Amino acid sequence: MSSEITRLEPTLRTTPSRLAKRAGYEVDHIYDILDEGLFCTIAYVQDGRPFSLPTGYCRIGDKLYIHGSVGSHMLRAIEQGIDLCISVTLVDGLVLARSAFHHSINYRSVVLFGNASIIEDETEKWTALEAFTNHYAPGRWDELRPMTASELRRTMVLSIPISEASFKQRNGPVNDEEEDAAWPCWAGVLPLGLLAGTPSPDAGILPDIPVPDYLKNYDRKARE
Repeated sequence: MSSEITRLEPTLRTTPSRLAKRAGYEVDHIYDILDEGLFCTIAYVQDGRPFSLPTGYCRIGDKLYIHGSVGSHMLRAIEQGIDLCISVTLVDGLVLARSAFHHSINYRSVVLFGNASIIEDETEKWTALEAFTNHYAPGRWDELRPMTASELRRTMVLSIPISEASFKQRNGPVNDEEEDAAWPCWAGVLPLGLLAGTPSPDAGILPDIPVPDYLKNYDRKARE
């Protein structure tokens, strides 16, 4: 995909049948959601049976990368190039209305369609694994014991082009019926977000190893 492309073309699969005004195709917004997320769900059909599995991922440019054991049932299935539907959802708040009918969720999501390709080039494979590690903890890769040749052989990396995708989101207040305005119950939005706890060190950690800066005040939205 050209770096000059700022908006993806809608397709039949990326055009929502309801609430189309919440959907969009701007590349930057799609990338922002993918970069903030931690897990995606990969759905596919194999031998007439549906599968839907969560997994980690990272993005480099206009490609999504996933990885796992060379013995992974899912990776061995999708490396053949079968059709995939990949989704990422971020929940930003609970919308609590005065009626059950109008309860909702503020969210941002991406749905991506495509086919996976196995990465054979060793340089691209290393780059993807570095990006994957830093996607979760920026700067982590440089601190780690380098991967061995054996570990690299036992790891499969796949890429999926981000060329058929859309985002959808809701970000707003309660949308109650006018006649319900006087109903005597609380209504509003409860914001939600990812909250990191206090880092818990491994029991065998060497003495005087400080908590790295990238784990202090960990924030997906503030990462580099």
